[in-house]
Amino acid sequence: MAQRILQLAAEESTERLQEALQGLAEGELGDMVTRQALRGRETAALLKGIFKGSPCSQQSGVLRRLQVYKHCVPLVESGDLHVGKVSEIIGLLMLEARQLPGHALAELATLFVEVIKGGSLSNGKSLELFSTVLTALCNSKESLAYGKGELNGEEFKKQLINTLCSSKWDPQSVIHLANMFRDIPLSGEEVQFVVEKVLRMFSKLDLQEIPPLVYQLLLLSAKGSKKTVLEGIISFFNQLDKRQKEEQRVPQSADLEVATVPLDQLRHVEGTVILHVVSAINLDQDIGEELIKLLKTEQQKDPGKALCPFSVALLLSIAVKHRLQEQIFDFLKTSITRSCKDLQFLQASKFLQDLCPQQYDITAVILEVVKNSAFGWDHVTQGLVDLGFSLMESYEPKKSFGGKAAETNLGLSKMPAQQACKLGANILLETFKVHEPIRSDILEQVLNRVLTKAASPVSHFIDLLSNIVVSAPLVLQNSSSRVTETFDNLSFLPIDTVQGLLRAVQPLLKVSMSVRDSLILVLQKAIFSRQLDARKAAVAGFLLLLRNFKILGSLSSSQCSQAIGATQVQADVHACYNSAANEAFCLEILGSLRRCLSQQADVRLMLYEGFYDVLRRNSQLASSIMETLLSQIKQYYLPQPDLLPPLKLEGCIMAQGDQIFLQEPLAHLLCCIQHCLAWYKSTVHLCKGAEDEEEEEDVGFEQNFEEMLESVTRRMIKSELEDFELDKSADFSLSSGVGVKNNIYAIQVMGICEVLIEYNFNIGNFSKNKFEDVLGLFTCYNKLSEILKEKAGKNKSTLGNKIARSFLSMGFVSTLLTALFRDNAQSHEESLAVLRSSTEFLRYAVSVALQKVQQLEETGQTDGPDGQNPEKMFQNLCKITRVLLWRYTSIPTAVEESGKKKGKSISLLCLEGLLRIFNTMQQLYAARIPQFLQALDITDGDAEEADINVTEKAAFQIRQFQRSLVNQLSSAEDDFNSKETQLLITVLSTLSKLLDPASQQFLQFLTWTVKICKENALEDLSCCKGLLTLLFSLHVLYKSPVSLLRELAQDIHACLGDIDQDVEIESRSHFAIVNVKTAAPTVCLLVLAQADKVLEEVDWLIKRLTILGSDTADSTQASNQTQALEKGVILQLGTLLTVFHELVQTALPAGSCVDSLLRSLSKTYAILTSLIKHYIQACRSTSNTIPGRLEKLVKLSGSHLTPQCYSFITYVQNIHSESLSFAEEKKKKKKEDETAAISTVMAKVLRETKPIPNLIFAIEQYEKFLIHLSKKSKVNLMQYMKLSTSRDFRINASLLDSVLQEQNTEDAENEPDNNQSSTAEQPDENQEPQKKRRRKK
Repeated sequence: MAQRILQLAAEESTERLQEALQGLAEGELGDMVTRQALRGRETAALLKGIFKGSPCSQQSGVLRRLQVYKHCVPLVESGDLHVGKVSEIIGLLMLEARQLPGHALAELATLFVEVIKGGSLSNGKSLELFSTVLTALCNSKESLAYGKGELNGEEFKKQLINTLCSSKWDPQSVIHLANMFRDIPLSGEEVQFVVEKVLRMFSKLDLQEIPPLVYQLLLLSAKGSKKTVLEGIISFFNQLDKRQKEEQRVPQSADLEVATVPLDQLRHVEGTVILHVVSAINLDQDIGEELIKLLKTEQQKDPGKALCPFSVALLLSIAVKHRLQEQIFDFLKTSITRSCKDLQFLQASKFLQDLCPQQYDITAVILEVVKNSAFGWDHVTQGLVDLGFSLMESYEPKKSFGGKAAETNLGLSKMPAQQACKLGANILLETFKVHEPIRSDILEQVLNRVLTKAASPVSHFIDLLSNIVVSAPLVLQNSSSRVTETFDNLSFLPIDTVQGLLRAVQPLLKVSMSVRDSLILVLQKAIFSRQLDARKAAVAGFLLLLRNFKILGSLSSSQCSQAIGATQVQADVHACYNSAANEAFCLEILGSLRRCLSQQADVRLMLYEGFYDVLRRNSQLASSIMETLLSQIKQYYLPQPDLLPPLKLEGCIMAQGDQIFLQEPLAHLLCCIQHCLAWYKSTVHLCKGAEDEEEEEDVGFEQNFEEMLESVTRRMIKSELEDFELDKSADFSLSSGVGVKNNIYAIQVMGICEVLIEYNFNIGNFSKNKFEDVLGLFTCYNKLSEILKEKAGKNKSTLGNKIARSFLSMGFVSTLLTALFRDNAQSHEESLAVLRSSTEFLRYAVSVALQKVQQLEETGQTDGPDGQNPEKMFQNLCKITRVLLWRYTSIPTAVEESGKKKGKSISLLCLEGLLRIFNTMQQLYAARIPQFLQALDITDGDAEEADINVTEKAAFQIRQFQRSLVNQLSSAEDDFNSKETQLLITVLSTLSKLLDPASQQFLQFLTWTVKICKENALEDLSCCKGLLTLLFSLHVLYKSPVSLLRELAQDIHACLGDIDQDVEIESRSHFAIVNVKTAAPTVCLLVLAQADKVLEEVDWLIKRLTILGSDTADSTQASNQTQALEKGVILQLGTLLTVFHELVQTALPAGSCVDSLLRSLSKTYAILTSLIKHYIQACRSTSNTIPGRLEKLVKLSGSHLTPQCYSFITYVQNIHSESLSFAEEKKKKKKEDETAAISTVMAKVLRETKPIPNLIFAIEQYEKFLIHLSKKSKVNLMQYMKLSTSRDFRINASLLDSVLQEQNTEDAENEPDNNQSSTAEQPDENQEPQKKRRRKK
């Protein structure tokens, strides 16, 4: 039969063809098509023949066509046919479908819906036909029966899609269906419906099927619903990540069947999806814009949902496209700083921590992205690198004077920026570790920035470089050419950068000879450079090389009792077999360095400071270095035993024209000799053993040095100041050449005395004679020091009270202090009595300790040996602290002060030193505070490190200072020492940071502080300020300080009186610290500052409330949280209103207090307005009534604040008008200064009244929104607000009338007397309505 149909179709015999087809039974037609298709013979031709003989103009033809379609759809989906055959059949059916009438199309479409619902789609090929049917149906104009009614084609299609999306889909056909919808014309609503259905299917699919489905969805989003698509994808992967994290946290899951996909599979799928999204954005930029817009909106509501690891990775992949890069990085940087600020804000307030316990931390999320990117996410790495550098550049350390001060000062405002910069460095370091291909790029960029940012601090880049080298030292070998290029620019860089850079790349010098050789060439050129910085760079480089290239036989670092400073790789690759080359190499460098000894003082200084370190690390160079130093000192040493002075000082200076310079830092040279000699004697001697012949050779210089130092000591003690051309009459002004020379001489002589003091004390072995020498040297030092102080004092110089930079080493200072104050050995008593007898010497020893600690605090290191070794510095600090603590607590200042003549007492210096040490510990050694506190506690020396309870130990120290403070406060007025009290309060404040706010000790300390403030009527303003600041800082970590503020405000009101002089205030004093002297401005300004902080917290909470209100999801949890936040906000504001209620009625003096109060009031009303706006929004979105709490708050503001604000404004204007009239009187008396005086007062009055209009505006805005809320909530909130009657506060009507009467004006429009008198009689509140009536007449 099939053959016949084919034959008739070929003969173009339509009528016969129709007859033949009509003769077929219903099932025969289908069977014939199936047989033909399975044989693979001329199926398309057969179908064409059937369609040719079934014209759509005839009903029978349409039915036959439908029969074919209904039969072909299951046939195609059966999987029995060849793919090519299937495509052929579907193509033909699609062509013919457009000719079908509407009702046939409708029937066919319904059939497809049933097939899909039944889940019998296997390969989805027939869906191409479905899309054609639906498209044709859209264009059909005829009415189609649907249920009991009729619909047109478009509406029928809409109903079908609705039915389809509401029904169950077979997971295997989701991708085919998503693909099909692309080809159908859909309205926005339909697209949304389809997209939501597909997104719901994500969880039912196998993970491997998600990327192709995402691809289809992104293509489909061209029709609309881009936001829904992106939101769905991000939300899906965010949930998967969270589930994965949970499983990792609880590895032994009881229900093994619930376990999700393996981690690597999930990461690979995420990576593929990200690639699909990126390629979609390349084709359609709108998707990128929509993504950024979506994340910005979400981030306002729930940052954890918006910026999850998946979405951040997606953003960073897109950021490679330059068009969106700036937008994305700005968004990420803002999010990072906001997250850091919020965390910091929460940490500072217990009140906020209780209300918002969990907080999102974006830094952890971004570092997780770096970790995830290890799973082949190469498209994310470039974005990560760019973000890392962008963060490091945007938030780099600020340039400052005094070395590292900017970095170590952890000011709160800088914290978020510092954290962002640190995060940038961490991103780059972690990316460097994970991704090998991008390593050279990161290294190149870091080196470029070190070179090009010479003007600004680059320490953060150098730290990063150092960490990179530590993480992969051999990687640098592949990039050695880049490093050698960097070396070429060394001579143009600042010395700090050079030292940091060389320290960072030092491991490479050990493994790459070529890099080492190129560095040496650069340094040798730099030694002869005209630029001083280049020469210093050369010296720094050579010293580094000498320290790190050990010669065989050198003592190990442990033998030198010293850990290695650089924490880099210590594998001495060439040390074993190349020590001879190392020795030649080191001696060659020493030869180069000897040339530097004839250069500028700065270059020599670097050498003298570096030689000791070289010696300690490379002991075989001892004899060469000692010989060098000996020949250098011989140029200035006068060997004749009776010549005074023993050193040629004139050889140390150089004149150029009128100017005089230091040429040889002689004191530094002696200092270097003293330290090198001490090290040589203590270490090399012990290890020499049997090497006698070498020893003989070495004894020469050792004996020379000892004799020389002995002779210099003897002669320095005998020398008078006149021998150095220095005495009281000498000129020390820095403006003349002679003065400069004398200053240089004085500093050198003082330095030499200090070096010799250290030398003689160390070799003296507690001999009385040596200690007498020490005191003799100190006498010489002290005479000069006093002269310099006196001269500086006369010149009104700021340096008057500062001692010159001391030459004593930190180690010696700790030894000296311990000997002077804590050495109880019987055998040492007689010799130490010599030193202890001089109070000046004791004070000097403590002053030097204070100076060293200050230097450590500001720059992170000190001068002298081991000054850059954190471990040694820590040990010395512990020793010094023990001594100072004992000295301060054992000998009270009051006892000591009775006998002192001038300068600070030793106890006070000890206290100042302790404060600086506690600060330094928290800044530089935060991780080692437990060991520090352990070292101070003599009773508990052997406790295990793990057992150290920081809070207990800190509380013990705090109790000692509490006792001292109580003694100060209870002492007689004459004995009260303000400076000491301030220091004690600051020490307590610093130590309190070590207490755990949840501990009992913290609560005890807070209770004690409150008691001190309540019971002590301190009149010293600085101490009062310190105590109250301490009280507030403790209180906010325990609970909200609003009730405390209320009590303080009541005390201020009681002390200063009311603005209405007739009102008597009951004298109720809560805090004795608030008295007539301290109440204003000190206490008042502190209370207002603290109230402003509380207002900031409330404002932050209201913003959170608004966000929670706009988020509709998870309503029960959100509403509980909202209620808790609302309650907290209203209670805080209610108590704050009572604080301001007291303050606005207080007769505050004109000036800062009034100004601050007016500003705080404006802020309060602005925040009240924000709260009212929140409730207006809440009333719009839900039908909730407003809580009774809010009603009470509004009532309180209407009764206790607004009326008093207006009275306060009148009071402020009165005090200003008084000051103006006072100025007028002055003007009449003194004609010559009249304009200046009056203009100054006028300017002051204008400045201080500026906040008044802002306050009025804030009050009116508040009332305006209250009216809105009243309408929305149907609750009359305005009944509590008495509308103010003094809006025209500039014109006081009664005052104006009385002035007019006094002047007896003869105006034609005189007002009737009775009217004037009645106006004057009315109280303030009723003036405005009366004036209004008067105008109407």
